[in-house]
Amino acid sequence: MQQTLHQIPYGSRSAIKRKIEEIDSFESLPLMDEVQRAIKDALPDLDYRRPTPAQAVAIPAMLGLSQTKRRTKGNKPEKDGLESFLLAAETGSGKTLAYLLPVIDAIKREEAIEKEELIAQEQQEAEAREKEKSNDIFSASAPKLNKATDPARPRAVILVPSAELVAQVGAVAKALSHEVKFRAAPVSAKNSATVIRNRIFNENGVDVLISTPPLLASIAATSPNILARVTHLIIDEADSLMDRSFKPFTTEILERATPSLKKLLMCSATIPKYLDKYLAAQFPDMQRLVTPNLHAIPRRVQLGVIDVNKDPYRGNKQLACADTIWQIGRASSDYDPSEGREAMSVKRILVFVNEREETDEVAKYLAKKGIDAIAFHRDTDPSRQAKLLASFTGTGKTSEASDASPAPNTADASNKRHLANTKVIVTTDLGSRGIDTVEVRHVILYDVPHTTIDFIHRLGRTGRMGRRGRGIVLVGPGDRADIVKEVRDAMFRGEALI
Repeated sequence: MQQTLHQIPYGSRSAIKRKIEEIDSFESLPLMDEVQRAIKDALPDLDYRRPTPAQAVAIPAMLGLSQTKRRTKGNKPEKDGLESFLLAAETGSGKTLAYLLPVIDAIKREEAIEKEELIAQEQQEAEAREKEKSNDIFSASAPKLNKATDPARPRAVILVPSAELVAQVGAVAKALSHEVKFRAAPVSAKNSATVIRNRIFNENGVDVLISTPPLLASIAATSPNILARVTHLIIDEADSLMDRSFKPFTTEILERATPSLKKLLMCSATIPKYLDKYLAAQFPDMQRLVTPNLHAIPRRVQLGVIDVNKDPYRGNKQLACADTIWQIGRASSDYDPSEGREAMSVKRILVFVNEREETDEVAKYLAKKGIDAIAFHRDTDPSRQAKLLASFTGTGKTSEASDASPAPNTADASNKRHLANTKVIVTTDLGSRGIDTVEVRHVILYDVPHTTIDFIHRLGRTGRMGRRGRGIVLVGPGDRADIVKEVRDAMFRGEALI
């Protein structure tokens, strides 16, 4: 098993837990009144619980209430006045709110200060004009800028790796903006050029810009001023945005925004060595905000193992996967009285494979077995991605299972069993980024993950936001059963997977 994560000492975990316990509600955080109202009005589901560990460690730090700097030997000093943070938190820990709330709070405070300064400046200019008016007959007001052709110059930029995540973060920001009154602009390659231009070149301005690095880097290349006023830069899913495919675009945006940048926050559920090395060299004074359960699967997630080599499957992993899904679908509805939520009418299951080519193959087999299954990966036609996700999450009315497999003939269709009220997505780790999995209670690991990072990401797609979940690993011919046992034992003891 490839090990690419650094251990978090258990003494440090205990100290972090004690600090988290001191924050028992959002009201205990020094956020502006309008931000507090937005939490209650726009996000009423948060009323029943306290801030998550990620929110409890990140929000106070970004508000300047705590400093836990990790000093390493670096060859590049940080810009004066720049505060950098690394939020290392397990998946499903509420990282979006952890950075959105303090960013919005900072924007509104800066806005209030600028408003006061503007009023004072206008008063001074008015007094000066009155004095010069009698002596200067050629005095005239400066022409107004044509804002319609000038970039909005957002105060905060949030970078995420996929169009789906752009939409998700944008939806949360929009919900908060109804009460706080700020302007958020989510843009991605799924938007038309007209929509992107209207959102970015908005005559009313933009406060928070949410985008993917390639798109924003392309826009900044032709409109450099768009990043001239950025004070807060959030790099979400930093392990992905700092890998070889995204890093050139991400670092280009960071460099353009650096002159005005005040706070940089990187978020990640895992800290690979390449990311840790980069941060140590470029940001030696970066504050490390770590949750106590980092690199550990939450106890609310159970892990089951199916030996595909034994009867009745005899090495047929596709049959084992289909049978497992049927058993989940026919079982009683997912309901946990301790969570105070009603049973879900539709069960949603994620099936993870290691290779992109397997997604279509497995989805087609499951569809032939009467399961509403779809394949989803990075190469899926963008025009279909939204429809597929809407079908899975329940926001769409039409099923896409027919797209995942050839249409059966009439005779077969009349006799074919169909598993009702169960929806399945077959995907890879990269494909799963951006899928809303809050309602997912079951994750099936069709292939044994290559690394502990993959284990964390896959099992972390269930049991999110305090809900219970279950992971099932299919161990077939050639799979490392000993590794699965080590992970299962570590989860039972509540230990990190390294």
